[in-house]
Amino acid sequence: MDKIRIAVRKFEPFETALQKLWKLFCTENNLTLKAEMIPMELHDLYEVTLANKGLQKGDWDIAHINTDWIFDAVNAQAVENLSPLIQQNPPQDFPYGWHESLLHLQEINGNVYGLPFHDGPECLIYRTDLFEDEIEQINFKKQYGYDLKPPKTWQEFTQIAEFFNRPEDNLFGCVFANYPDGHNMVFDFCLQLWTRGGSLLDKNGQININTSEAAKALDFYRLIVNNQKTTHPKSKDFGSVEAGMAFATGEAAMAINWFGFASMCEVIDASKVKGKVDISELPHDETSNPASLNVYWLYTIGSGSKYKELAYAFLRFATTPNSDKLQTNEGGIGCRKSTWKDAEINNTIPYYHKLGMLHENAMTLPQTPVWPKVAELIDHMVLSAIEGVLPSKQLLEDTQYNIKKLL
Repeated sequence: MDKIRIAVRKFEPFETALQKLWKLFCTENNLTLKAEMIPMELHDLYEVTLANKGLQKGDWDIAHINTDWIFDAVNAQAVENLSPLIQQNPPQDFPYGWHESLLHLQEINGNVYGLPFHDGPECLIYRTDLFEDEIEQINFKKQYGYDLKPPKTWQEFTQIAEFFNRPEDNLFGCVFANYPDGHNMVFDFCLQLWTRGGSLLDKNGQININTSEAAKALDFYRLIVNNQKTTHPKSKDFGSVEAGMAFATGEAAMAINWFGFASMCEVIDASKVKGKVDISELPHDETSNPASLNVYWLYTIGSGSKYKELAYAFLRFATTPNSDKLQTNEGGIGCRKSTWKDAEINNTIPYYHKLGMLHENAMTLPQTPVWPKVAELIDHMVLSAIEGVLPSKQLLEDTQYNIKKLL
């Protein structure tokens, strides 16, 4: 029997939201076509959609593609150009219903290749019940000489993490996502670099990570990850989802993670910190500005799909204000400005309106076909730093040499 096939980023809120949206879409349009939704981890999702040419071959009609991959996908002619469809029948309020930072990465050579599905830049997530406790505040000031509040610098971050690190209570100062999948540690390295005033690109626009700022970033990161006095001991095994769950179940005072894992704390049944969470900008060097990373997920249509018109109709439906809000209530992150400002959403997730603030400082990764391979090299470098003894400067030199060979 014919069915539409959807490649899904594995994450329960994504899966439940998509199932509900397809059911509503079919009811509204009097459709009986079944949807086969296959949830996959990052590496598997990339393999089946792009590496194995599943989108070109028609194996997948719709796929969740993140903006790390979209340039690669367009160059491989794996995803459908949506511009003609948008011109004929645009999504509701397109493009003004979204922040401009959620529209430019999928626009390549003047054409649009995806619609925003899930968002939430990286931020500092912290426990308000700990930070606002009077006894904790008194004890912290006695020990460190300044008021306990969300850290503005990485030095403050380390001191606060050390203060709240209480393994005997299964509470740790901070938690990271260090699972080597080409994403988690790459993103963390970029954040450490940017919040020290560094850049991934040189003055000629070429990727160059062999800089003094990168050395400081890698030095700090390898120390904090291995610091038993500050950091959740399972961080090395955690992806962003597992690190988010550890925070939600009360195992960490702070986390550097996607905004979505903060909002998840307010809506999932497993959360032990509902009403006890807030977010802030990331710590940074005293001489640098705040920074965030904006990598978001897209709905895309496979270039080989035989259901392109139907797939686009579903994409329009799945990105309406009501659908965007439904996904948020399931535990994903809505991409529309209307969702960010929604009174009901902000009543449940009091910091939801801060998404606009995060986007103002959100940076993006270089758009180049070789970026996935560069990310693998950076991932290997950070893993080597965490697990080995080679100096950061040497690791950066070696990695930059390999990046140059790619370029």
